[in-house]
Amino acid sequence: MKLTTRPVVGRLSVFCPLGQKCVVGGHNYSLLSHSRSILSKKPIRDIHPKKPARTRFAPSPTGKLHLGSLRTALYNFLLAKSTGGTFLLRLEDTDQRRLVPGAEQNIYDSLKWCGITYDEGPRVNEEKYGPFRQSDRTEIYRKYSEKLLASGHAYRCFCSKERLDGLRESAQKLRPPATSSYDRHCAHLSETEIQEKLEQKTPFTIRLKSPEQYEPFTDLLHGAINVQPQTNAIDRRYDDPILVKSDALPTYHFANVVDDHLMEITHVVRGEEWLPSTPKHIALYRAFGWTPPEFIHIPLLTSLSDKKLSKRRGDADVIALKDRGVLPEALVNFSVLFGWSPPREDAAKNHECFRLAELIKLFDLNNLTKGNAKVDDKKLWFFNKHYLSERLQDPEQLDQIVAELCQNFKKFYPNVSQSEIRRALQLVGNSLTTLEDLQRDFYYLFSKPTFKSNEHVRQFIQKQDLRQVQTILRQLENNITDNSDIASIIEQIARDVSVRKGVVFEVIRFALAASIPGVKIPFLIEFLGIQETKLRIEEAIKELGLTNDTS
Repeated sequence: MKLTTRPVVGRLSVFCPLGQKCVVGGHNYSLLSHSRSILSKKPIRDIHPKKPARTRFAPSPTGKLHLGSLRTALYNFLLAKSTGGTFLLRLEDTDQRRLVPGAEQNIYDSLKWCGITYDEGPRVNEEKYGPFRQSDRTEIYRKYSEKLLASGHAYRCFCSKERLDGLRESAQKLRPPATSSYDRHCAHLSETEIQEKLEQKTPFTIRLKSPEQYEPFTDLLHGAINVQPQTNAIDRRYDDPILVKSDALPTYHFANVVDDHLMEITHVVRGEEWLPSTPKHIALYRAFGWTPPEFIHIPLLTSLSDKKLSKRRGDADVIALKDRGVLPEALVNFSVLFGWSPPREDAAKNHECFRLAELIKLFDLNNLTKGNAKVDDKKLWFFNKHYLSERLQDPEQLDQIVAELCQNFKKFYPNVSQSEIRRALQLVGNSLTTLEDLQRDFYYLFSKPTFKSNEHVRQFIQKQDLRQVQTILRQLENNITDNSDIASIIEQIARDVSVRKGVVFEVIRFALAASIPGVKIPFLIEFLGIQETKLRIEEAIKELGLTNDTS
């Protein structure tokens, strides 16, 4: 299938089946062709490896780990584990200006919390392939950059920032504009000129001498792809990416290729935004005479407004979600379904609820999907409620939860006991989406309800006959005992006051829970006990502000 796209300045229009545009990356390229498989929902061939895969997760410690990065880590982890292979962690920290204090530890903490363990990485099995921080591998990169210089596949560029800025501006003014801006001025310097500049300590970068045409490549998910920079026939510019910066540190493109080769990575699973960079990477592999790994570019995660999620905006920070009460098994389950579908029969059995061990058994590259995934947290909270319910049914986990909650609750309710918390969880556990809900939505189980500034109370007061409310509360107070049949007492009060039973229930909920819905009245009275129930009835009567007793 042959397609030609109309370039969009500053973006890459890659896939446009049936007239739909999918924008990827931050550069303007032309897609010359891709295979028909890109139009299908599933790959047209079996793409899951038959041999153990060696994969890596290579985040930059430039911010907190967010949902998109977690999903990338998960897919690489699951691919390795589902094939009996190896998963490693590598820190791509060569951009020193963008490093954020604490970000590296955040990566470790986030992965550990989610149960994603790596077989090799910083401080873990570094003997053969380490070190795993790119900032510790500068001598390795220097060695390989010198190899490229010696073979003529790379050259030193001494151009000033001002000259390069001018080239970029002039490239944009061409008609059509060129997406590559460099004119290869330094590629034609003589050895004498190079030596003079080196002796003068003129700052330089090292650029790859890119091929005239980038090699088409095959993405396991999307099929055959041919992506080329847009050029201007009259004023030829070149897509010669910088491999080593003027501070002698490698760029992502260079370090990524060298490390993936030396660490024997077989499969690279990464976001679609890296698809425009893949031709550069393959050109580097060819320059060294190396075989590239298999590439799988997974769809972007977007917000409901179709904007790509960004860790710079703090979108879906993993530890922040943890602090909001999200459970790790829920977050893993939620994340893996953005771009991957479990087998239909397995999904139907348990509403797509899968723990990590189950996902390892089920994961198959053939079940990856191509469309961008919109992140809607309704499914996350569904999973969280499911897994919280499972935890509360496990006696050992319940004991741990009760102990932790009791410690936290004592800051607000000094007299609370573990037995009260356990009873509360047994009473409302199936209604909880997070453990934080127990204190937020059911605080009235542990302390007298707040009538002031309560919208539920305001609505109740507006629609009720307050004298009638007082009468109902007095009758309940006078008739309720430890051995009372609550249902019978409510029926009797309804008859005596000539109201529906529903009205009696509403009045009792007003007194005992400040009209907050949740626990059924008989269970609530049983939980509070008769003494506390009567105390709350008296408080509610005072709240009504009536002077004449109607009992």
